[in-house]
Amino acid sequence: TGLMSSECLGNLLRITLSAEYFEGKYLTFSVVDQSGVAWELDEAMASQCGYSITYSNWSNIEFRASALSCHSHLEKDVFTVTIQIKSSLTPDMKNVRTHLKNASCPYSLCSTRELLCESNYMEVSVRREVPQTVKDFVQDEPEDWTFAFPEAKAQGASIWQIVFHQPEEKKALLVSDAWSAGYGLNTTDTRVLLRIPHTAASIQLFEVDPFLQAQGITFSAVRSSMFYKQRWMILMVDTSVACPVDGVDYTNKTIIWTVPKYIQPLSTATTSFKDVLVEAGVDLCKLSAKEMASRKYVLLNDLNAITVKIPIGAEGGYYKTSVSNGQHGAKYTINLFLEHQWEDNKWGLTKHTIIKEIETPFEQVELVIMNNSNLSARLMNVTVGMFLPDVELVNLTVAGATVAVPEAVQHGYRTYEIKYANGSKAYVIQVPFDAPSIKKEYMKVDMRAYTLNVTLAFITHPTSDTFSVPVIAVSAVKDAVLPSARGFCDGRNLHLVITHGNVDQNWLPFISDWNLTPEAAQKYNYSLRDNGTHLAISVPFLSSHLNYEVFHTSGIKASLHLTLKDGNTLANRRDFSVSCRFSPSALIQCLPNGTVVITAVKVAGIADLDTSLLVLRDRRCKPSLVTEKTATFKFNVNTCGTSRKFNSTTMTYENDVLYFRPGNDTPVYQLKFACLYAVKQTVDVQYESKKNPPPSIKPGFGSLDLSMKLFKEKSYSEPYQKLEYPVVKYLREALYFEVELLQPKDERLELNLDDCWATNSQSQDSLPQWPILINGCENSKDSYRTVLHKVDYSLRVKFPQHLKRFEVMMFTFVQGTTLLQE
Repeated sequence: TGLMSSECLGNLLRITLSAEYFEGKYLTFSVVDQSGVAWELDEAMASQCGYSITYSNWSNIEFRASALSCHSHLEKDVFTVTIQIKSSLTPDMKNVRTHLKNASCPYSLCSTRELLCESNYMEVSVRREVPQTVKDFVQDEPEDWTFAFPEAKAQGASIWQIVFHQPEEKKALLVSDAWSAGYGLNTTDTRVLLRIPHTAASIQLFEVDPFLQAQGITFSAVRSSMFYKQRWMILMVDTSVACPVDGVDYTNKTIIWTVPKYIQPLSTATTSFKDVLVEAGVDLCKLSAKEMASRKYVLLNDLNAITVKIPIGAEGGYYKTSVSNGQHGAKYTINLFLEHQWEDNKWGLTKHTIIKEIETPFEQVELVIMNNSNLSARLMNVTVGMFLPDVELVNLTVAGATVAVPEAVQHGYRTYEIKYANGSKAYVIQVPFDAPSIKKEYMKVDMRAYTLNVTLAFITHPTSDTFSVPVIAVSAVKDAVLPSARGFCDGRNLHLVITHGNVDQNWLPFISDWNLTPEAAQKYNYSLRDNGTHLAISVPFLSSHLNYEVFHTSGIKASLHLTLKDGNTLANRRDFSVSCRFSPSALIQCLPNGTVVITAVKVAGIADLDTSLLVLRDRRCKPSLVTEKTATFKFNVNTCGTSRKFNSTTMTYENDVLYFRPGNDTPVYQLKFACLYAVKQTVDVQYESKKNPPPSIKPGFGSLDLSMKLFKEKSYSEPYQKLEYPVVKYLREALYFEVELLQPKDERLELNLDDCWATNSQSQDSLPQWPILINGCENSKDSYRTVLHKVDYSLRVKFPQHLKRFEVMMFTFVQGTTLLQE
């Protein structure tokens, strides 16, 4: 059929399968005998019976059969072989299609001895024109020789046994034993044939040194003698055979194949040697001297050896893909053959045919990745190549997930194969810019970088080697939309509303070097909301993260500076700020009972100002609450050096918040404030007398949510975080503890501490123990007594009665003079 073609090449038949039809299919080969029985071939049977199956030119499949193969039909110098091929698209060989091919070739064995070196076996065929009788042999009774070797049923001669000559012994095998051991044997009226697989146990390796060099050329050889019956005689014939294993060198981009002429097992007992013919070719086709010259081949026939030189990459061979340690590369392959005929005084004419597939060493091939992205269509378009035809793209790995090529389209990836006239090909990968797997990064101004990061996995045919190619392609597009912001203020807060762009998905808000996370915002009573399109931030006027400028009668200027940073590199991307003037009244509370609460702020221009050192006119009056940028004072109008003025309607109390540098009595910071109270004021009060029962306390049970925190300073402004534990302290260094009632938030409740104690382990019941508070009071036996600190109202503390604070000096447990450790 048109799916297969046949050629006669000497005493070999070659059937070539159509690559276009059979490529990618699962195949089985069978040989059909004269009875119509199909014998399925495996490697062992093929090498025993004279068949070989090879791949050439990437996907071409060749079937070769020897003239005296097991199932060939020989008639009138013509041998016929019938093969059956089953093909299927699945490895389970379902829905097979069966193809038959029958081919005949002329059979001509003119030489006394013919030697064939095939890719998977060695074959020797010997003719004896005048059989010699083995003396003293007497046959007692007839034997059924045809049962000894089935292929000899119709022949006039039958093999009896074969003897292998090995260095340590001679080993004789009957026909049935030799067949079971994998050897192929056959006879005709005039010839005896022995076929030996390259894996046979009787094979010996030896070296032939035609140039008397340090290292010779290795041959694979079998020395054997075959005894066979012809009529009433037992005849013996030498069936030794040898084939070169190596002899190939690679020098200056040239293949040099050397074959010695005088091979010991084939030249035993010979005294004269004469060349008759030396020919070479490619793919079993002989080449003339002119054809070889046009291809720059060189054939040298020297006294001791035959040398063939082939430029790597020359016509007649082909490159095939190779993989080494996962790297993509190529090897140049050429299927050479050499025919050498000579005459000697022992054998007469010998023909030695050697089929040699030569493959050059692995050479890495760099692949080219071209980015041809279509910016207007917003499409990544990447070409990867060049590949030889024996390579196939099988899957893609995107963001850690591997998908087969047919499924990749579901992830937005389309793949195309481009074939070129010289047989090479490339693959095109297309994916939209907006695909989830495309990484988008802000570059500068209005530019965004779109990055394709995909790994392509390939397989080679027919070897099924695999390799992968990482593809990273970047396209710069002018489509960046930066975030914008607007700011405003109300009576007590600064607000910043940021409208997201298309580049700030992983940008983080920072105030100075402080990352404004939802947890951090909650800690400082800030508001942080993000609905996907807008990020809204609200910060109270009195905040440690604001900047304050010089006071004026119109108020104080507070500024919030916010930076958006890259979430990966923390590089600054955008800066926003909002500034507002607040009335001085925002800093002061004049309570009706004569208590004044004033908050002083650190202003720009006095960088070294320590808010904890701010004082009132009476320098003994110090702040009750201190942060990095604020200090809060709480006092009565009749204390701390407060002055008082009267007029007809109001009574005014005045004081100053002052800051003195050490050794200087002139303040560098002065905040004047005043509280005005009306002298006369009428207030309507509704009063109703009612006898209420005396208050009583009833014991009860309920759920309370408590927390205990360790703070860094006496100001109780910054607690230790989880990642900072364990906290390392030196002996007699202060530890600041705060116990807080978190739930319920009922102002009628007050938290009281009864007993507090320390242990040497995390178990509260372990021993030893040391009391820190006893019945709410410090331990009188302690050398360094616990100090209870007053809790005042602040922005963080809404219910001072819900908190208790105490200070403990660092200590350790000892027994005698020994430190106790857990």
